[in-house]
Formats: sequence, C-alpha cells, structure tokens
Amino acid sequence: MSVRHTTAAAGAVAAALLTVTLTPGLAAAHGALSSPVSRVSGCYAEGPENPKSQVCKDLVADSGTQPLYDWNEVNIANADGQSRTIIPDGHLCSANRDKYRALDWARTDWPATPVTAGSTTVDFRVTAPHKGTMTLYITKQGYDATKPLKWSDLDGTPIATYATVASAPSGYYTINATLPARTGRQLIYQVWQRSDSPEAFYGCSDVVFGQSAAAAATAAKAAFKAPTEAQIAAGESRSTVSHHGHGGTEPIATSDVADSSAGGATLEAALSGSAVLASGALGLLFWSRRRAGTRAGS
Repeated sequence: MSVRHTTAAAGAVAAALLTVTLTPGLAAAHGALSSPVSRVSGCYAEGPENPKSQVCKDLVADSGTQPLYDWNEVNIANADGQSRTIIPDGHLCSANRDKYRALDWARTDWPATPVTAGSTTVDFRVTAPHKGTMTLYITKQGYDATKPLKWSDLDGTPIATYATVASAPSGYYTINATLPARTGRQLIYQVWQRSDSPEAFYGCSDVVFGQSAAAAATAAKAAFKAPTEAQIAAGESRSTVSHHGHGGTEPIATSDVADSSAGGATLEAALSGSAVLASGALGLLFWSRRRAGTRAGS
C-alpha cells in the first residue's frame, strides 16, 4: 500500500472512530406524570398522527406532532430553582416554551383523572433519572379551568415533595402524596428541579373530585391513558430529545448518569480515547513514511 493510501486509510479510521466516540445518539429523556396522566403524555398516548380527543386534535393542528413525540421534555435548561420568577402566569404548563404553548390552553375538555381526597400515590414515568426534587402542587378550591393557570391558583402547601435519585430500574418514580378536600375540576402541577444541573421539568395533570362511583367510573373511561412501553419505544425515532442535549439549541445538561462526576468521567474518557486514536493515526503516518523512505534508499 502506498504512503498516500496508508495515510488516507489511517485518517478515515481515526475519523470514523472519533465520530463513534463523540457523537451522541438520540434517546428518550426525561419523563412525565403518568398517574394522574399529564396533558402532553396523554395526547401522545392517543397517537400524534391520529389523536382521539378534540383538545389533542386541536393541539396537533396548532403546533404539529413534534411536541407530542417530545412528550418527556417540557423543560427549562437554566431554571436553577427560579421557576416562579422565570415562568409568567398563564404559561405554567408549557414552561413558557412556544413549542408547548397548547398545553396552557384554558379549556374544560382536557380529559381528567377522577380522584378523591386523602393519601394516594403518584407515578412519574422517568426516561432519564436525575438527582433533584419533585414538587407537586394542586390548585386551590375555586380554581377556574376556563382561565389561564396562574401561580396564585396553586395551593402554597405541596401535596408531595420527593427526592429523586439518578436511578429508576422500574422506569418510574412512585411518590406518596396527600390530596386535600376539593370539588370539581382541579389541576396538579409538577416542578422537578434537578440538583446536579440548573435544568427543571414541568407538567400539568387534570383531575376531578367529588364524583359518584358511577360518574367516576364513566370519567375514568374518558380520562387520558398513559403511554404504553410499546408506544414509548415506537416514538423514540421521532423524538428530538437526547440524554445529552434536550433538542433544538438548548444547552447540554451537566449529568445524565449516576452523578455529575460520573458524567464528567464519561466525557473525559471520550476525550482521552480521542487523543489515543489521534496519536495512533499520527504514528501510523510516520511509520508509513519511514518505511517508504527505507524502501527508496535500498
């Protein structure tokens, strides 16, 4: 093989290996309330291409299907514990992101989960676990679902505060919550602030109190269903969300693994591997030139 061909081959191999080492693949991240089902995950479960409820049909007509394929992304990359300051009234469910603007619609036809006051469990389908705090709020008695949700609509006492960890083998965080006495349609609001990053995630789940057993059974049939594992897997290829960057131009998160030091170790290992590959390619280049010179001298 000639020096030119050897050098080109070495460069191609190194480039290919560098690409494999440094290019992150897409993967679903980070999660949403599944019980009671959040607005975005409920519409995703209906099917982005052919949603069933009128509100989800209207969402797709307004914003397209991408917000639904990215059902587990509703976030602010640099929230840093300042959610109440940076999210204005009327934009809580979308986290003030235009992509998810339809989630803020003040409508009474969002499918709602029937609930009763007292102790309950709330499930959060987590597709990328992070260290942090999950805080769940509920609207005050007198909440008007025909008006945009404001911070002042939320009861100041959370129904649950849960310390999340960077591991979820089951795919869920299960949170013990206490629902206060309420009547009629209410809303549960989720704020998940990471402690290993300034990023935070948000969600809105519609619930309804005070129904008879028969009415609750009817409402349960009409309520949103959570995405199945098959649906989650099927939609991953259409998602723009990645464990290492949350779609669009949003900044890379500091950690998506056990802790930030592990994330740093992963990056450091990748960079070290790149240096080894580059050194190997240069070594092959010099060896090829030296061998060619020896042959020419003989």
